Amino acid sequence: MKILIIRHADPLYSKDSLTEKGWREAEYLSERLKDVPAVAYYVSPLGRAKDTANVTLQKVGKTAVECDWLREFDAPIYRPDRPERKGSTWDWWPSAWTAWEPFFSKDTWWNHPVMEEGGVRNEYLRVVRELDRLLARHGYERSGYCYKAIHPNNDTIVFFCHFGVECVFLSHLIHASPMVLWHGFCALPSSVTTIVTEEREEGIASFRISAFGETSHLYAFGEPPAFAARFCECFANTDERH
Repeated sequence: MKILIIRHADPLYSKDSLTEKGWREAEYLSERLKDVPAVAYYVSPLGRAKDTANVTLQKVGKTAVECDWLREFDAPIYRPDRPERKGSTWDWWPSAWTAWEPFFSKDTWWNHPVMEEGGVRNEYLRVVRELDRLLARHGYERSGYCYKAIHPNNDTIVFFCHFGVECVFLSHLIHASPMVLWHGFCALPSSVTTIVTEEREEGIASFRISAFGETSHLYAFGEPPAFAARFCECFANTDERH
């Protein structure tokens, strides 16, 4: 089986939709996806993801299943780098999150006091349990750190969602701390991440990332990727996001 995770195109957060550039990105993405023989599409309930998906869905004549658990990962916390207000679980300043060694472990990352106070573990487990239920419907049942290939197949399924929840999926599938993925990887708007099953032992499947955050569809049309996912390359770059 193959999974494609699509991050929504360049967002207009104030309207939970897409910028003018985002609509172009969604169109170029649809040109890439229109020939993918996907058996199922799943989409976040948030507008920016639905708008991105709809461009492709209209072109292929398909509909997507809307899943609440595909919305952006939502477990706000009072982070020590910004204690005055609640912020996202997955957007810490580097000096803050790297100072706590357990964040690097898949088994201990949620044990930080602010994570415990915000109920982050429960939200993480809710999302990955829903992911496993969906994968079971497509023939792969979780068993320890692998999956039983109950109905092995070469199907492709597509998710239209968000960077934060994408990293939750990946952390579960490859057994890594999401803190490392959230802060060490960058999925640009409209990017495509590809995950494939490997059944090296009959009946036992594991998931492997064959491409992360790929944006060739933008370059094919001469469209530069959006900077929305990144922060300033140098602090003195005042024209870049701080």
